[in-house]
Amino acid sequence: MVETDPGPKKTHNCDVKGNHQLNGPGSKTVDLGVVPSLKTPTKTDPEKGPNSEKADFEKAIELTGYGRFHYLLLAVCGLVSTSEEMDVISMSFILPSAQCDLDLTTQTKGWLNSIIFIGMMAGAYAWGSVADSLGRKRVLIAISVINGVAIVSSSFSQNYELFMLFRFINGAALGGSGPVIWSYFAEFQPKKRRGAMLSFMAAFWTLGNLFVAGLAWVIIPAEIGGETGGFVYNSWRIFLLVMSLPSFLVAALLLLLPESPKFLLMTGRHDDALEVFRSIYLMNTGRSKEEYPVKQLLIDGPVHTKPEKQIEPKEPKSKWRQMLSDIVEHSKQLFVPPILKFTTISITINFTFHIGYYGLMMWFPEMFNRFDEWSRSHDNAEADICQVTAYVTRHGTHSDAAACDAHIHSDVFMESLITVAAAIPSNIFAVLGMDRLGRKFFLVFATFSAGLCSAAMYFVYNKTNNLIVSAIFSSVISCGNASLDCLITEVFPTNLRATGVAVSMVAARLGGIIGNVVIAALLDTYCPAPTFIVAVLLAGGGLMCLLLPNTTRQALQ
Repeated sequence: MVETDPGPKKTHNCDVKGNHQLNGPGSKTVDLGVVPSLKTPTKTDPEKGPNSEKADFEKAIELTGYGRFHYLLLAVCGLVSTSEEMDVISMSFILPSAQCDLDLTTQTKGWLNSIIFIGMMAGAYAWGSVADSLGRKRVLIAISVINGVAIVSSSFSQNYELFMLFRFINGAALGGSGPVIWSYFAEFQPKKRRGAMLSFMAAFWTLGNLFVAGLAWVIIPAEIGGETGGFVYNSWRIFLLVMSLPSFLVAALLLLLPESPKFLLMTGRHDDALEVFRSIYLMNTGRSKEEYPVKQLLIDGPVHTKPEKQIEPKEPKSKWRQMLSDIVEHSKQLFVPPILKFTTISITINFTFHIGYYGLMMWFPEMFNRFDEWSRSHDNAEADICQVTAYVTRHGTHSDAAACDAHIHSDVFMESLITVAAAIPSNIFAVLGMDRLGRKFFLVFATFSAGLCSAAMYFVYNKTNNLIVSAIFSSVISCGNASLDCLITEVFPTNLRATGVAVSMVAARLGGIIGNVVIAALLDTYCPAPTFIVAVLLAGGGLMCLLLPNTTRQALQ
């Protein structure tokens, strides 16, 4: 047992055997027989050897080296990010094909785009808080399984209401994926590489967009599937079924990875954290775990330990009460100074950014389809987006008198693929420059550029112009998304990180909902409004990042 006198902040030392020392004025140290007393000179413990070191988290993770483990981590966490983006964006490719099966209008399409964000709002906060209480890895596995099952179920849904229900469940699972995976991945990264690697992981969102566009192009126009006794399972449903496969694969791959060592340290599980560092060292260097030089971990600041387990078995109810208590406590801490400032700014930036990101990105395939319909009907005559929309809704496939036509020309999928592929160069730029130019530079540059593109969409006069502006928008907004993910992940302390990112993601999903519903409502009734609203929100929200602290090349709190 360690006795301490009241005094200034102390540093907690936790060695591999679980001994604790508190160094500070007036503190006493108890020798547990493994680590020699700091006050009494003794011989070196032969088990530790002459190169024994004490290290904080940043030094400990650097001494593991950087190699195979981190690349495996990037591949698995990147696949989680890819899977998430595929599930979100897939709906934008399904809508034109599903409009006949589900009897969709422009407004119901907007709600179908939005329902996944409503689910994500409900799930983000809950899953993020649970991850700060129970750990990142277990939560990610549960999320992936639930997500896969929900997507499969939605592919079998035969009516609009049931399809909406399973998309909501899908969203509730995805809501936890974003905040938890970013926290998990960041907590394995040394500070000098964190920005580049977080940007690298953000690039997997672009891969997700590419996979969705490519698979949609191959599967949906193929008109595969069939109908038996009123039960329809056609090509867009098969496309959905394929979208579920990454979720199940991710759940299996996560079993290969350890829990976050940063989380383990902050919850008092020091032996487990040191064992994780040793395993990473083994995988990165090929040397034995015993050669890992760190034998004792230093922890600055408070350690958020859980009550010791009692000998008698605990009732399941008490465990849930403890978890709920942790969730409430983490939530309270986000809304009191000094974290309140970070929380408020993070919420605002995510809200405005994602109104533009999801509000426009998820409508691109629909707009490509409308321009394609206009071009075929008017021999490629020039027209702006409002003229095209007016024709489609009054005289074309979206008019009340028109027969439902679910056929989509391959040009629409090609244009969608070009749009998402345009984000590849900007993602490479973000990876190379994130730690040099900083998070704030990229975010301000991206939001202003994307705002200009949004306003420019009102002035396009043919499908080629529309494609060019959409591709530029996709490129710069992707760059901004990488910088925003880095900044928000790093600004919160470890014990509140998943919850803080989750609350920010709730605001992001709310922005996605409003963006889709407002664009659906205004596009057919007051066409000029959506593009200019998005432009102002993107530019204004991006400037708010200047009020956040600089996190580039800084140690995680």
